[in-house]
Amino acid sequence: MMRSLWSAVTLAVLLSACDDGGNGRVTAAEYGEVLFNDSRLSESQFNSFSCATCHATTPTPPAGRMDSGYTLYDAAFRESWWGGYETRLLDAVNFCYVNFMRGVAPLSKDSPQSRALYEYLVSISPSPSAPARPFTVVKDVVEVPRGDRARGQQVYAEACQSCHGAPHTGAGRLTELASILPEVTNDYGTLFPGVPKSLVVIEKVRHGQFFGVGGNMPLYSLETLSDADLGALLTFMDL
Repeated sequence: MMRSLWSAVTLAVLLSACDDGGNGRVTAAEYGEVLFNDSRLSESQFNSFSCATCHATTPTPPAGRMDSGYTLYDAAFRESWWGGYETRLLDAVNFCYVNFMRGVAPLSKDSPQSRALYEYLVSISPSPSAPARPFTVVKDVVEVPRGDRARGQQVYAEACQSCHGAPHTGAGRLTELASILPEVTNDYGTLFPGVPKSLVVIEKVRHGQFFGVGGNMPLYSLETLSDADLGALLTFMDL
């Protein structure tokens, strides 16, 4: 069913748009892998995210990396995505593309980009049918028990630093639009009067842009970041 949605046009038509920049051509899956790792998949000049920013493609998550999204290995033929919110693969991809990568409009089913991404995901999906992955969105934001500072430092390094850069300086951050942590919270008293700074951080981590609150940070579900690790992170951030 998914293949008919994404690949109604012959592969030869797709390959005509897949020049590798040399004397040959690349396969659709190879073109899709390039797109997967390139923030320029989105036409927005303000986007710095690629699919690979939030998703690994290995059978198990790489050590030292806590992504907001699951690895997309064996993801092409899942029953649903986004915790059941999306039941078509293209819609699941477009949710990320529009909400987090600032795509102006969803990728159409006939575009070379969507077809190539599909072929790449199929190439790393050996199972013809894979179960959906749980993705529990914390809708009501509440305080969480604080945890160990050393663990919080590790959580920051594995979950936050690739986008926000080094704590206190932002060195190495993905984009200047990514806030410097925890210094950005110094303005929260003015921006969010009467709201504890910790709750603002928890809301951003748990919701991201999922409820249209603002920004374009991907959310962390309970499965991708436990309350215990979130509490440890808050301790490390002195919140």
